[in-house]
Amino acid sequence: MTISTLLPGRSSPVISATTSVAKPSAARRLGEGWSSLLGLVVLIAAAWLISQRNWFKAGDDVGYWLGVVGGVMMLLLLIYPLRKYVRGMHGWGPVKMWLWGHMVLGIGGPLLILLHCGFHARSLNAEAALYSMLVVAGSGVIGRFLYVQVNRDLAVERNALRDFRLKLGLEGDRRSFLSFAPEVHKELLAFDHDVVSPSAGAGAHWVRLLLVLPFRSWISREKAQRHARAELGRVAHAKGWDAQTLRRHRRRVRRAIRTHFVLMTRVALFAAWERLFALWHVAHIPFVFLLVAAGVVHVVAVHAY
Repeated sequence: MTISTLLPGRSSPVISATTSVAKPSAARRLGEGWSSLLGLVVLIAAAWLISQRNWFKAGDDVGYWLGVVGGVMMLLLLIYPLRKYVRGMHGWGPVKMWLWGHMVLGIGGPLLILLHCGFHARSLNAEAALYSMLVVAGSGVIGRFLYVQVNRDLAVERNALRDFRLKLGLEGDRRSFLSFAPEVHKELLAFDHDVVSPSAGAGAHWVRLLLVLPFRSWISREKAQRHARAELGRVAHAKGWDAQTLRRHRRRVRRAIRTHFVLMTRVALFAAWERLFALWHVAHIPFVFLLVAAGVVHVVAVHAY
């Protein structure tokens, strides 16, 4: 096998497919996510306009039952986590259907509660219930939106990186296109291992990611490029390449090395964001219990006094 067959050409999908094909679908999903958020803003604005019409109050029949229905919807939100974690409920329909129901209840319930109270509370226990609900609903919507986007994009970037490495022979049984330069291959593998190695803690992980990784990537990339130039010079001398042929091969190798570092860095960044939003999910749970407690106190107080 000659070096010409090991180096990706300008029209080869090795470089272009891994860096550009996945972007339209990711951009489309991002647009759909922002459209959903815009739709939610419109619903909140509509609820606020209706509350300003004074068609009903929290204490009359319409306002009371809006609060009851909204409160029941908020309680039903707890069924979804039970469906996920209680073994006996695992067979109760597909998880996707439950997730959609959870999202509908999580949006519809707070909207009805806002209509019920007219966007403001009239007592201390009502304030506690209202603000707890806003924290839970707001963090749930925003956190879910960001988590889904990051999780999907992480899968896209990982697939792109895997396809890139397979096509260039950096993993799998295919011969590496860097077989003429083992030091370059070694440098790429060392960088990959350093990026995926876990840090001691979340803080150290983000410090390394934001401060160390850019410099580490630049140093490793320049070192790999230097080794590649030197090795290509030796191959050119041995094979009698002219200057134009040598420049073409160097350009192709340079582009491939740069693409590898870009993809690896993007995977590391998205993985870090995924880890952060997993921590958000844990922090979201205490607010749910606070909401339930505040809601119960509010209902008891309303009916007792």
